[in-house]
Parts: sequence; C-alpha cells; structure tokens
Amino acid sequence: MNEISMLSPLRARLARSPAWVLAVYGIVAAFSTYFCMYAFRKPFSAATFRDGSGEPLEFLSTGIELKTALVISQIIGYALSKYIGIKLCSEVTPTRRATYLVVTILLALVALVGYGLVPDTFKVFFIFLSGLPLGMVWGLVVWYLEGRAVSEVLLAGLSCSFILASGVVKDVGRHVMEAWCVSEGWMPAIVGLLFLLPFFAAVWLLNQMPPPSAADERARTHREPMDARERVGFVRQFFWGLLMLVVAYFFLTAYRDYRDNYQVEMFSSLNYSYESNKAIISQAETIVAFGVLVPLGLLFLIRNNRAGLIGTYGIMITGVAILGGSTWLLEQEKISGFWWMTCVGLGAYLAYVPYGSVLFDRLMAQSHVVGTAVFAIYIMDALGYTGSVAVQIYRDVFYRVDQESGADRLGFFIDFSYLMAVVGMVLFVGSMLYFLLREKRSNFNAAQ
Repeated sequence: MNEISMLSPLRARLARSPAWVLAVYGIVAAFSTYFCMYAFRKPFSAATFRDGSGEPLEFLSTGIELKTALVISQIIGYALSKYIGIKLCSEVTPTRRATYLVVTILLALVALVGYGLVPDTFKVFFIFLSGLPLGMVWGLVVWYLEGRAVSEVLLAGLSCSFILASGVVKDVGRHVMEAWCVSEGWMPAIVGLLFLLPFFAAVWLLNQMPPPSAADERARTHREPMDARERVGFVRQFFWGLLMLVVAYFFLTAYRDYRDNYQVEMFSSLNYSYESNKAIISQAETIVAFGVLVPLGLLFLIRNNRAGLIGTYGIMITGVAILGGSTWLLEQEKISGFWWMTCVGLGAYLAYVPYGSVLFDRLMAQSHVVGTAVFAIYIMDALGYTGSVAVQIYRDVFYRVDQESGADRLGFFIDFSYLMAVVGMVLFVGSMLYFLLREKRSNFNAAQ
C-alpha cells in the first residue's frame, strides 16, 4: 500500500502538495503553536513589582529584587526542562508529540493559577513550576520541521514566533492589568487563558504535517529518535566544536534573556515612557523578527550543506558584530535608544536563533549523522539557561557592588554587549573552523 494513502486526509494532501504549500502551512502551524506558548511563559515579566514609592520590591531581604527572583526561578524551571528534554525530546515518537504539547501547556496553566493565588513571596515557587514543562515545547515543535529540504524556511518562520511573541504577550499583559484592572499576580493566568484554545487549534494543525519525504532524506539525511548510546557517540564525535558552541551559548542565552526580561526597565532608562507608547516593545521586536527571518530564510537557497553551514555561521558572526557596533554608536550618540535596543535585539537573535533551528540541522546533514537535531539543540539550551541564571544573580548581587555609582540595568547591559561581541566572535569563528577542518580531514582519510 502507498505510504501517502495511509496518512490522514489532510496529511496526505499536504504530502502531495508543492514544497511552497507545505512550507507556508508548516510556518503558520509552527509559528502559531510557539507564539501561543509564550502567553504562558513571558507575561509575568511585564509587571514591575514595585512598592508604593516606586522602589523595586526585594525578595526575602536577600538583596535580590523580587522580579529578578521570579525571572531566575522560571529560568531554573525552564533550564531543568531542557535537561529533561535531552532525553525526552530526543526519544519521543511521532504519535506522542501532540499529546506532550497539550500536557505541557495545561501543567503550566495550573502553575500560573497557583501563582495568582499565593502571596508575592511564594510566587517564586509557582513561576518555577510554570517553566518546568514549557522548556520542552520548542523541541517537540522542531521535530515536525527538521530534516526537510525547506527546513530553513520552516525554522526561520518558527523562530520569528518567540521574537514577536515576547513583545506582544508583554503588551497584552500590560493591557490586561490597565484596562481590566487585573493584579500583577493574576495577569499571567488570564493572558494564558486567552491563548489556550488557539494553542490547541495550532497543535492540531501542526500534527497534520506529513513526515519528511524520500527526497528530503536524500538532501538532509534521515531523522529518527536517538537512544543514550547514540547521544553519547554524537557528543564524542564533535566534542570540541560543541564545547565552543556551548560556551558561546552560555553567555548568549543570558544576554538575550536579560534584554527580554528587562526591556520595560531599560526603555525607561533610555527616556522612553511606556505610558506614552504602549506598543514600543512590539514595534522593536517586529523589526527584529523580520530582520532575522530574511537571512535565515534565504539559507534555503543554499543546497550544498557545507556552504549552508558556512552561511549559518556568517549570520551568527554578523549578529555579535552588531552587538558591539551598535553599542558603540549609542555611546557616541549616533543612534537613538530605540534603535539601539532594536539593533542589539537583531544582533542577539541573529546569533541565537540558528542554535535552535538551522545550525544543527545543517551540521547533521553535512556530517550524515542519523538522529535528530533536537538532541544537540537541547544540550545547548540546558547549559545556556544555566548561564542565564548565573548572570541574573551576578548583576543583582555583585555588579552594582563593584560600581561606585551603583550601576543600573542599562549600564550592566551596555557592558554585557561589548563582552558578548568579543566572546561570540572568537568562539563562533573557532567552532566553524573546527567543523570545516574536521570534515576536510575525514574526507582526506576516506580517500586513502
């Protein structure tokens, strides 16, 4: 019996459709799924957690601001989810992906209801619980998209979801608090409920994606779940290149998360009033999203996997260069605060997004490793979010102690931008050379 005829009607129709139809459908389904997930993860960071005099609330007299404690707590849950996902998302079978997606969101929603019920001090525990399942959503969605001839286009579309969603759901959260008079505590659960049914619909659409075709597998290598032995073998095979990527991602995730969680405060420090421009975050992130989508999507035109890998690294190196260059322009008063926040967002995401999408898809295709890019992605994510926690703590506990003026979040972020530019440039160039020279040696040895 023909394999296509065994699929559901919509899957079968998609399997017979031209590549552009499948690409558009996949982008819409994957984008919608992950966009809705962000409504359960990020709205809480739209709150500022200040007392009546406008001073930041402190967490249990620790010297750490309450908002920082909440951000750290959710990131810890999210990071643990990534460690769990190294096994779970690498081994999950196609028939269980949609079920896992639905369960993760329902668990997060229950945690957000608990977050609304308890006093501020105990919210730290419930925001941790909300992050614990959500970290697996990305890997489950990527499973539907990787290993295809149009994977770059699909993954670029997916990546735009969290760039746009982060700003949009925070703006929705602010609107819910101001227009509906919802408290900072209950706002995340209310925003999540608004996106619950759209999430279910998006998952159903995503689950109709047909598996990669024979032509896809010839172009990008067969993809399948990886057991423990295969995962260990992959790490051993590419250890030094992966190590350089991990170190870069450790700092890059912390950088991206810091900008994402404290945009409200930093725009305020740059003299932009949220009250006079309630969509300023969404405006900046919309520009960033399209700036990332175009170059990543264009990688689809590069059929040769080695050239595609070089192109991916080129985008990442350009991203970290933008971080340093735009920060220098800000300090020279050559660009405005809005355009600086937009530029560092663009640079950060140009370097960050390929990790979770095209970088490892191309690496596995170029090296002909049978497995899933989701495994490598989750190694990076697990260690990257660990770095995010470390940087959050360092800023609140140590950084301002070392500065005579008591540097604020903006001053810290400017210093971090320069550091990220240097670290990223060195490690991206180093890891690219490692993978390219390793392949050259392998081809030489195979010819002997």
